[in-house]
Amino acid sequence: MNKNITQLYHLSSKPVKRIIGLMSGTSFDGLDVALCEFKGSGKDTEVQILNFTTVNYEEPFKQDLKSIFSKRVGDIQKVTLLNAFIGTYFGELVLSCLKEWNINPSTVDFIASHGQTIFHAPKSLHRLKGYGNGTLQIGDGDHLAVKTGIITISDFRQKHIAAGGEGAPLAVYGDYLLFSSMSTARIMLNIGGIANFTYLPAGKTPKGIFSTDVGPGNTLMDQYIQLNYPGKYYDEGAELALSGTVNLPLLKVLLDNPFFDAGFPKTTGPELFSLAYLQLAITKSYEINLKHEDVMATLSAFSAQSITSAITKSVPKGDPFEIYVSGGGMHNPLLMQQIEKHFGLGPIQSTAALGIDPDAKEAVLFALLANEAVAGGTVDYGDTVGFPSVSLGKISFPY
Repeated sequence: MNKNITQLYHLSSKPVKRIIGLMSGTSFDGLDVALCEFKGSGKDTEVQILNFTTVNYEEPFKQDLKSIFSKRVGDIQKVTLLNAFIGTYFGELVLSCLKEWNINPSTVDFIASHGQTIFHAPKSLHRLKGYGNGTLQIGDGDHLAVKTGIITISDFRQKHIAAGGEGAPLAVYGDYLLFSSMSTARIMLNIGGIANFTYLPAGKTPKGIFSTDVGPGNTLMDQYIQLNYPGKYYDEGAELALSGTVNLPLLKVLLDNPFFDAGFPKTTGPELFSLAYLQLAITKSYEINLKHEDVMATLSAFSAQSITSAITKSVPKGDPFEIYVSGGGMHNPLLMQQIEKHFGLGPIQSTAALGIDPDAKEAVLFALLANEAVAGGTVDYGDTVGFPSVSLGKISFPY
């Protein structure tokens, strides 16, 4: 037997596995690195976060990512070079974290890397005859594995598409295994660049589970800040937005898009919710002289209404539920106030209340998907639309 396969068999059979989960989002702020310890798999999964940090990217790297992100026409050579570069770079960051944590890389069993999304193209968005759903994450797993000497599992979204999904959202797999409750229905709301949620009915069964993207989370607000305030990447503490006033004519036009009328589940990305989308809405609403703070307040309301409307439409009417939030948007006080006001549930708790650091949640999710790829893969997720019962991820060996 090939020695790599022998090693994989040995590691996948370990009762306790150490897996590093990596997540790099569309805000380009940095790499989330979560060292996790897993026991069991499937519904018996137990996870403990041993260490977590976000390594901030340097400005030149951010600019490289922005130069190829979400562009229908781009520099293919740069995409090709960054695919290899990011894999090696992520490996360097992992080794740096392990050194800081005083952990020998040989004690880590697997790395799970989401990669860096540069384009998301569901069929509902591109509408090209003869083509299905597509998505592209770069940061090659072979380069990461060779750099670190650790078996790497990556490119999780492709199997989801191959099995009939749209490549997103994938949070539902981890949400179901980690957060389902016998007694209480839960909404697991993640507000990243794009907002998505998973609905988990009480009972810990896949019947009735629902997961979907809902529209913009932080992406439009971040893009607007980056355009108008060079050197800033987001509105820290919603300082600007809190000083503004929601412009109702602009908000109405922003919400007037076929995406919001399409059935669930669905996915989207900054390819749709871009600065061009905002500029067109401003033109259509005839609100062309708005102050920056009013635009930001309106964009926050746009994200909030997209989220609350989708949840209201999707959850069985009259059924009680709890909401737990994660992702960068949870740190936006105005956005959270707008969501809380709609539901009247009081302050929304984060996933910390369920034992998972909300900032680490997505990195932990991909570590969990890696654990399922090597040690699980037997969970039947039922026949939920957009939620195929498949094992996700491709395996890269270090030699």
